[in-house]
Amino acid sequence: MFFKNNFDFVTIGDTTIDAFIKIKEASVNCDINKENCQICFDFANKVPYESVTVIPAVGNSANAAVAASRLGLKSAYVGNVGNDQNGKDCVNAFKAENVCVNFIKIHKDKKTNYHYVLWYKDERTILIKHEEYNYELPHLGSPKWIYLSSLGENSLPFHNEIENYLKFHPETNLAFQPGTFQMKFGKEKLAGLYKMTKVFICNIQEAQRILETKEDKPTELMKMISYLGPKIVVITDGPRGAYAYNGEDAWFMPPYPDSNPPLERTGAGDAFSSTFVSGLAMGKSIEEALMMAPINSMSVVQYIGAQEGLLTLPELEKYLQQAPEDYRPRRI
Repeated sequence: MFFKNNFDFVTIGDTTIDAFIKIKEASVNCDINKENCQICFDFANKVPYESVTVIPAVGNSANAAVAASRLGLKSAYVGNVGNDQNGKDCVNAFKAENVCVNFIKIHKDKKTNYHYVLWYKDERTILIKHEEYNYELPHLGSPKWIYLSSLGENSLPFHNEIENYLKFHPETNLAFQPGTFQMKFGKEKLAGLYKMTKVFICNIQEAQRILETKEDKPTELMKMISYLGPKIVVITDGPRGAYAYNGEDAWFMPPYPDSNPPLERTGAGDAFSSTFVSGLAMGKSIEEALMMAPINSMSVVQYIGAQEGLLTLPELEKYLQQAPEDYRPRRI
C-alpha cells in the first residue's frame, strides 16, 4: 500500500502513447561532420512501413517512474491523461509496474497525448503533440526525490509552483531532466528551479541550447550549468559515454560494453538519467551511480520502446559483477 509521504521517487511530467512505425524505405542526409541529419521520404507518394507497435505510459518522467520501481524504489507518477481509452491504458500500465497512480489527473475534456515514432534502422524521429492540460501539483508529502522532466508549452506557471513546493520541503531533492519546452522557456525564466536542483541531466546538444553557446567540451558545459545552481551536473554523449561534475570533481563514464547492436535507441537517455538518480536515492555515491546508469541504457536499446528493457536491481547487479576491469568512472 502506498502512502503519500512515503515515496522514494516521484516523477513529474507528461506521459503519452508511443506508436512505433518501422519505416521500410528512407534515406538519411547529414552534413560533412555527419551531424544535423535529416530523414527523407518521397514527397507526395506512398511510403512503405514494416510494422506498428503501440506502447502506453511512456515519456521521460513515465519511463523514470518505471525504472525506479523496477530497481526497488517506492515510485509514483504525477501527470495528466484524457478521459479516453488511451488514458485508461496508461493508468493500467503504471499499475502493472507497481507505480502509484494516485497523483494522475484524468481530464474529461482532453485527450491523452499520442506520439508517432518514425523508426528507421536503429534511430527514431518522433512526431509530438502535447495536450494543454491544466497543470496542478497534488499534495505529495515529502518524497526523498522529485524527478522533473518534459511538460507542455503552457506549463511555465506550474514550474513556479514546483519551485515554491521545494522551498517549503528542503528535505526533498530535485532531479531535473529538461524536455523540449523547458529548454525553450530559457534558463532565465527557470532560474529559481535551476538553483534548487540537486541533479541536472542533459546531453551535449541540449546543454548548448540551454546555455546558448557553441562550446562543445562536456567539462566546460558542466561547469557552465553548475553556475546556474545544480549541485551535480551530468552530460550524456550517446554511445560515447557520459560525464559528471559535482562542483569539485569531474568524471568520465564509458558505456557498458555490449556485443549486440542496438535494436532502436528510444529511451536510452531516460534509462541512464533515471538509473543514475535512482542510485543516488539508494544511497550510492556518484561513482557507483555512474556505473549503474549505462547498464540500463545498454539493456533498453535491445528492445522496442523505452521500458521493456529496464532492469531489476538483481539483473543490473549481475551485469556489474560481469563488467570488465576498466568499466569504471575515470576522474578528468
